[in-house]
Amino acid sequence: MENFIVSARKYRPQNFSTVVGQSHITTTLKNAIRNNQLAHAFLFCGPRGVGKTTCARILAKTINCENLQADGEACNECHSCKSFNEGSSFNIHELDAASNNSVDDIRTLVEQVRFAPQAGKYKIYIIDEVHMLSSSAFNAFLKTLEEPPSYAIFILATTEKHKILPTILSRCQIFDFKRITIQDTVDHLQEICEKEHIRADADALHLVAQKTDGCMRDSLSTLDKIVSFTSGHLTYQNTLEHLNILDYDYFFRVMETVLVQDVAGALLIFDEILQKGFEGDNFLNGWAEFLRNLLLCKDEKALHLVEVSGNLKDRYRQLSGKLSPAYLITALHLLNETEINYRQARNKRLHVEMALIKLCYLQQAVTLVSDDQTGEVVKKKLVPDGSAPQKLRAPHAQPVTARSVTEKPATTASIAANEPKLTIETPAASTYTAPVASTPVVTPVAPPTPTPAPAPVQQAPVAATTSPVTHTTANAPAATATRPATAVPPTKLTGLAGMRQAHAARQQDTVVQKTIPITMGALHVYWEEFIDRFRQANKMTVVSNLQLAQLKLLANDEIGIVSRNIVMFRFMEEEKLAISEFLKQKFNNAGIILTLQLDESQQTQDIGPAPLSSREQFQQMTEKYPLVKELKDRLNMELDF
Repeated sequence: MENFIVSARKYRPQNFSTVVGQSHITTTLKNAIRNNQLAHAFLFCGPRGVGKTTCARILAKTINCENLQADGEACNECHSCKSFNEGSSFNIHELDAASNNSVDDIRTLVEQVRFAPQAGKYKIYIIDEVHMLSSSAFNAFLKTLEEPPSYAIFILATTEKHKILPTILSRCQIFDFKRITIQDTVDHLQEICEKEHIRADADALHLVAQKTDGCMRDSLSTLDKIVSFTSGHLTYQNTLEHLNILDYDYFFRVMETVLVQDVAGALLIFDEILQKGFEGDNFLNGWAEFLRNLLLCKDEKALHLVEVSGNLKDRYRQLSGKLSPAYLITALHLLNETEINYRQARNKRLHVEMALIKLCYLQQAVTLVSDDQTGEVVKKKLVPDGSAPQKLRAPHAQPVTARSVTEKPATTASIAANEPKLTIETPAASTYTAPVASTPVVTPVAPPTPTPAPAPVQQAPVAATTSPVTHTTANAPAATATRPATAVPPTKLTGLAGMRQAHAARQQDTVVQKTIPITMGALHVYWEEFIDRFRQANKMTVVSNLQLAQLKLLANDEIGIVSRNIVMFRFMEEEKLAISEFLKQKFNNAGIILTLQLDESQQTQDIGPAPLSSREQFQQMTEKYPLVKELKDRLNMELDF
């Protein structure tokens, strides 16, 4: 029985042209080889299964090829290429740092670097999973990596670039491998299926590529499993069954029930999904991706972001035409919140079912849209039901003209006879009439002799406001009014007008406090008050630093604080903001400027004499206690400091 070789090994690329999805790296390496501009250290980093180690081996074989091709590829016919293909090359050393990560392993490698190659131009050292090296191993490798011999080339490969020391990164030429796209994976799998005489549907290969998420090694391993499962015939259904993937047909069915608001049908489909062994989070994740694809299909420019087969993409485009972008965005937000809270939910099934019910009734969400042209408030439904949208006529507020309270009242003769009147009864049986109009035309006349005001009037609320309002009594002459009308509360303003009135009211209510002059006496009083804060908090070190500071008046609103040493100066810089705010508040002056100064002239006298050295201290000790010197001489001791 012939030994079976997995596809990931059997179809491993042997030259740069067969590497899938990394043309930006293979082109750079081929040009470097042709131009003889090879670096002494390379770092290949990227996700798993994208060709890092494969490219390292191809590079090692190519740079030692004796008959290099014009396009920068190895010939695969010379002695160096044949020995590499057979695994017997002495110039290429491969080390797995995951199992050889100690300092001794790196030291052994460094000792081997000293010997020149017996055949060929270069000795290549491939270190895979280099991030697994210990810190001491990295440090032992630094010098050799920075200045290797002219014949030594190091190729490091890792999936976790952030774990490598910066000193290693700075010594390497870094190449970032990217995930292989779905289309490139599908094309490569199709090519292998043709070579192996395997019948495979394009939709089935798309499922394999999407499941493996850009990892070619996983794609080839998955292909081998499905081929064994299906006896060499890959279809969409048996691939779904083997990979345990939720079919897109379920999402299309759920979407159809949601469009017609069939809650029972949506819940039954979800129950069918659960019966197949899928969890609720799998459904939520797939449903969110489904809605995301529908949203992208709304715009032709973003259509290439929908990574599905051609037939499935047409179904997406047809369904997306029935939905509005607002609905899709709202549904995506709802599903995102549901998926975030899924783990915390105790009844997970009910949690998902509630999201389905909300999506069914999301079509009836009501939004208020303001029509700028007609000034109407239109109440619309997201899904048209054959009826015209309901329109609610919004009343237009009439402009209100502000008048002074001392303005002369209008006469009743100037008011039209057909205007409605508002009657107000008073305890003196007097009747006042107030016109209710939008823009009354009034004619001012000379005010009559003022008469004593009657008893207070309890006025009923007035809907429309006009200023001024004329009141007339039953016994008074109709041509004149005895007094101006009581002011009616103004209409509530919104928007810019309301903001201006509120700002004006705040300015009127603000009491301007008088600024306190800045004098040395007041400054010292407030300074002691500031120090008391730290004294009460038992921060005596801070208190001592603040007490040593000197205060000065530099200008009208500029206060200077002089520090005696650099330590105190640094401390004052940290407390500058708090001191400035405190003084501004105490002097009620926001324009105070606080300036810090450093005067080291008194530093020595504050610190005192310089400390003695160890020998000087011993000298003083022997002068004070002669027996100490005698003990030192008898024991023949020497000072080592």
